[in-house]
Amino acid sequence: MTDLEKREKKKPKSKAVCGYPISIFFIVVNEFCERFSYYGMRAVLVLYFRYFLRWDDDTATSIYHTFVALCYLTPIMGAIVADSWLGKFKTIVYLSIVYTIGQAVLAISAIHDITDEDKDGTPNNLTFHVALSMTGLILIALGTGGIKPCVAAFGGDQFSDEQEKQRSTFFSIFYLSINAGSLLSTVITPILRAQECGIHTHQKCYPLAFGVPAALMVVALVVFIVGSKMYIKAAPKGNIMLEVSKCIGFAVKNRFRHRSDEYPKREHWMDWAEEKYEKLLIAQVKMVLRVLFLYIPLPMFWALFDQQGSRWTLQATTMDGNFGVLIIQPDQMQTVNPILILVLVPIMDSAVYPLIKKCGLNFTPLRRMTVGMLLAGLAFVVAALVQIEIDKTLPIFPSSSESQLKFLNLGSSQLEITGATNAPLTVPPFQANPEYLLFSESEIQVSAGVGFNKTITLEKGKRQTLLINPATKTMEAMNDLMAKPEQGDNGIRFVNGLDTMVNVTTAAVDFGVIAPSSVSNYSLLHEGKSTFTLTSEGGQTCQFSKTYKFGSSYTLVIPSDIQWTENCGDTIKESLDIKPNTIHMAWQIPQYFLITAGEVVFSVTGLEFSYSQAPSNMKAVLQAGWLFTVAVGNIVVLIVAEAAQIPEQWAEYILFAALLIAVCVIFAVMAYFYTYVDPTEIEAQFQKDDSETEKEKEKEKHEMDSISPEKKEHDEDMKQTKI
Repeated sequence: MTDLEKREKKKPKSKAVCGYPISIFFIVVNEFCERFSYYGMRAVLVLYFRYFLRWDDDTATSIYHTFVALCYLTPIMGAIVADSWLGKFKTIVYLSIVYTIGQAVLAISAIHDITDEDKDGTPNNLTFHVALSMTGLILIALGTGGIKPCVAAFGGDQFSDEQEKQRSTFFSIFYLSINAGSLLSTVITPILRAQECGIHTHQKCYPLAFGVPAALMVVALVVFIVGSKMYIKAAPKGNIMLEVSKCIGFAVKNRFRHRSDEYPKREHWMDWAEEKYEKLLIAQVKMVLRVLFLYIPLPMFWALFDQQGSRWTLQATTMDGNFGVLIIQPDQMQTVNPILILVLVPIMDSAVYPLIKKCGLNFTPLRRMTVGMLLAGLAFVVAALVQIEIDKTLPIFPSSSESQLKFLNLGSSQLEITGATNAPLTVPPFQANPEYLLFSESEIQVSAGVGFNKTITLEKGKRQTLLINPATKTMEAMNDLMAKPEQGDNGIRFVNGLDTMVNVTTAAVDFGVIAPSSVSNYSLLHEGKSTFTLTSEGGQTCQFSKTYKFGSSYTLVIPSDIQWTENCGDTIKESLDIKPNTIHMAWQIPQYFLITAGEVVFSVTGLEFSYSQAPSNMKAVLQAGWLFTVAVGNIVVLIVAEAAQIPEQWAEYILFAALLIAVCVIFAVMAYFYTYVDPTEIEAQFQKDDSETEKEKEKEKHEMDSISPEKKEHDEDMKQTKI
């Protein structure tokens, strides 16, 4: 008996409560906190890239998917380190420390006051924040990926062979804790991000949104270490993935050495490993390779699936999140996925699959996976249709060779404006014409009445509003917003039509003192009700309220005949510059439903199929292969985002849908020719053959031992005589 076997035989038993080891409660709490930390951070990550680091949509998407890909590549490293060197416990502890440091570094990188030298709310050294955040994300990827294959297996180690039922229940509770952590964090961290915080200026609170997950990771680490003395810590036994890799490598090398025609061909290329490895191991590797071959088309599914956290979240920023009783943040829409998973999994298992079976249809696992891929492709078709409707509501800005212009009348009577258009344009008092006019000329002649003419120089590629004051005979062009306000905010500015200065404030914003016939800068106000306070140079004040939706821009005109009363808001004139988001976020629910249904049919079935087709001692190899397909899928997204450079987002959605459907056809053909096997029977056959071979050897040895010494000596003499 080896030392390792002796240690296994003397494996201590953990203290139990209700038949369950106490140690597993520490592991479940640890997993809940870790998943809260990971999914909470990831929920707001793409918006952090977009609005804090000021990257464009493509760059934010690419870096996001690079990070996710790295998170799914590092589990292979974690499994090898745990099984071959440190053991699961030490691997979890050490990499959790790395993980915690990464979360803390990321939270610090989101503090804008660190480099905000001019205290305007915008970091002056974005390079510092980028470097810090990338360092944090690399550490997080190493930590979360490294412990991913260890925690569940470490929990399983806490049970004895007689506790099979309790072990099965533990895994159910374990995966429930994963879903609970991800669901709660995806709801909570976007709310934290939407708050405003800061030392000198208040901005979106990314430090809090990253800081809470960092704190949960500290809790996860502390809880796990507290239970240290109660754990059963199995010693490293070597990693099967390394053994499989060596076997495959030897077969390839040996086949290459014997590539000439003088060597007889073998039934399978893995048979070239027979000189060094047992036939049972070779047969097991063959079974694994058959499944891994089917994995080749699978990354395309994950390429679409993981865009829920990038492209779909960015899509939600251009939509209306007002659900009446509550306001949904764009990054909170991701919660639809885990909610639907909890609903659809039991429905599929207890209703849909049995119904299909009753109809006499052979809905095999590979066919289910094919349907899952089709559903994901259909989800992106729906996303494209939603994007087309969103695009219809977005403003069309001038090209670099064009200009757009509006006319705002600061007079108390309507104006007839000629020269700028073919037909006279009528502008009411203290209002602007509804739509921007497009010009290709550099200069236009504007006439606003007898003796009131002026040549206006237009700026190419700009939107402007021309303030026309008949009383002073002046015309002045003001630059307007050239982009839709970000994060669902509303761009508001005031034009002072009084002949005295006026100050405008809200609880959140001070518009400052506005000179006569002048305009304030744009200030961003959140969705909802805003109360404005106007104070004249003479000390007169009034208040009025306006309710705004998401993503609009308005110019508010203070008329010369304003009534300084409680109802002064009735005399304030409002001009719409950019329309608010009118497509509701609820329109994203169908695409979330389709892709979640696809995930349930594809992912759950895929793992079930893989495990049923692989040897019992090689589940880890298939788990590594499955995670690798997720990583490759995310790499596909960043390649398309950077290389394709498709100007229209709906077209990119259609491209992904078409690619997945094409891959789905290939997968269906591969699945058609796949033959299902029973690994247990195959292994049993090889073990039987090995047993019979052993018996033959024992028999020969026994026969040799039964021969008398005199006979052996006589045979030896005969051999010498012949020689």
